[in-house]
Amino acid sequence: MAVSEQAPRYEIRGISLYGFGHKAEFLDFLFADGAVRQGTLIAINAEKVLTAEQDSELRSLLDAAEYKYPDGISIVRSVRKKYPQARLNRIAGADLWEAMMERAGREGTPVFLIGGKQSVLGQTEEKLRRQWNVNIVGVQDGYFAPADREALFARVAASGAKIVTVALGSPKQEKLMRDCKAHYPQALYMGVGGTYDVFTGHVKRAPAIWQRMGLEWLYRLIVQPSRWRRQLRLMKYLGYHFRGEL
Repeated sequence: MAVSEQAPRYEIRGISLYGFGHKAEFLDFLFADGAVRQGTLIAINAEKVLTAEQDSELRSLLDAAEYKYPDGISIVRSVRKKYPQARLNRIAGADLWEAMMERAGREGTPVFLIGGKQSVLGQTEEKLRRQWNVNIVGVQDGYFAPADREALFARVAASGAKIVTVALGSPKQEKLMRDCKAHYPQALYMGVGGTYDVFTGHVKRAPAIWQRMGLEWLYRLIVQPSRWRRQLRLMKYLGYHFRGEL
């Protein structure tokens, strides 16, 4: 399916991404003309930009991904600074995934779930079926041996899935999506990190007011002080932003 040239696109630190004013607009774009787009969907935040600058394989994966979007508030603010006319907002990956699952349930779109602990994956599958009647055509937890990858790719292909969501963390999930897509390109692959844990209540997201203020990162730091090294690393990205090296 051809990508609409009307969809707004921007570039930050050499990474091209889509930007929409509202989640519903992005959802309509992904479910264009009554069919789900095919390709790879990746959330972009400041940490991933920095990692890609040091990891050439990840950078190649990001460059090859058809649909990248701003999941981090830092990226949104950088786009607005570089492109003053931009009318985009942050779209949290967890929110986008839930909206996609709701629509998939409504439209009968077949979905394959990969990643997470077996217990969490089971709860995710059960809740998706119960809440939105999602057509789950296959599942695989994240604890499989490298030797089992080919068999997993064959299962995904045989399932006829049109959406494959992968919760393995970055860059592991991006690598698996690349390899699975090479075997079976007829689906939309979405990297979702810890979304299954959030969806099933095992991990608590920041309160809505923190999210609206763009302070979800600070909330996570408060509840998980061990993240301070990761947050300190982001000072490099802030330097890019304030110096206009975007």
